Amino acid sequence: MFSSRLTKFATVAFAATLLAASGGTAFADTPWEAAHPRREEVNDRLRNLNHRIDQERREGEISARQAHQLHREDRYIRNEERRMAARDGGHITRADQRILNRQENRVSRQIGR
Repeated sequence: MFSSRLTKFATVAFAATLLAASGGTAFADTPWEAAHPRREEVNDRLRNLNHRIDQERREGEISARQAHQLHREDRYIRNEERRMAARDGGHITRADQRILNRQENRVSRQIGR
């Protein structure tokens, strides 16, 4: 009985400590996201593009062929982001991010035209 109360208290105390510690990284969901903000932004946009392509396909706004081509472009950008990060020790530079953002913008404009 005493042991279970102690365990419960320790669990609550640990959770409270984690919550308090996360105050400094309010916008980052994980330590990786906090350490790689540029990559996280690029990957969030790619995730959003992927979702939009699927949604437009379901709604009949684009054909299966168009969706396939847009997904191919999306994968190319994702792979390029990984290559850029591998070249720079896991991070992407501001210039890399600009290049990737331009590519993402081009794909975004193609969705639902």
